[in-house]
Amino acid sequence: MNATILQQDPHSVREKREKVLEVAIGREVRAFRRKQEITVAELSGMTGLSIGMLSKIENGNTSPSLTTLQTLSNALSVPLTSFFRGFEEDRMAVHTKAGEGVELERDGTRANHQYNLLGHIGSNASGVIVEPYLITLSDKADVFPTFQHGGIETIYMLEGEVDYRHGDQVYPLKPGDTLFFDADAPHGPEGLVKLPARYLSVISYPQDS
Repeated sequence: MNATILQQDPHSVREKREKVLEVAIGREVRAFRRKQEITVAELSGMTGLSIGMLSKIENGNTSPSLTTLQTLSNALSVPLTSFFRGFEEDRMAVHTKAGEGVELERDGTRANHQYNLLGHIGSNASGVIVEPYLITLSDKADVFPTFQHGGIETIYMLEGEVDYRHGDQVYPLKPGDTLFFDADAPHGPEGLVKLPARYLSVISYPQDS
């Protein structure tokens, strides 16, 4: 049997890229307009562009000419290149397959506490670092309810049952339960009710901290 190799139409690829650019430009135009508290009707009066055309530009439904973009940049008092900012920035993604999370030890890690880092992106445009962990507590794991670190943490229980302390409160966590808290307070598993236990822990904090 002859194998058929399917190749993507280069015209289709170009059209998709152009569409992404149109959407990125539209988002920037809308963001600058709203930041200056200018209505679409007011921007129309300032630029001579119709409300319908401005709506198409902001929704990414048309490809504005350089002349049109220059008119908008003058009206909004922003550099022409600022409309391309969202398109040119690198957007990272991390794909971690099952079983491939990086096993590591965190400060205060106790016996039989297994931490798997599921992905990590350092400096990024959002200004926030997010660290997702899969934590496994095996039989006879030590309890340690006094972890403390900066940021916000979210726990989602997958398997088993634990009594989880945060400050002066203890929360019984079962599969499907979520706990969202300020990580500056002492926290951690205080009672191991049903083992093995597994839960997702997502920690977020400013990247300049």
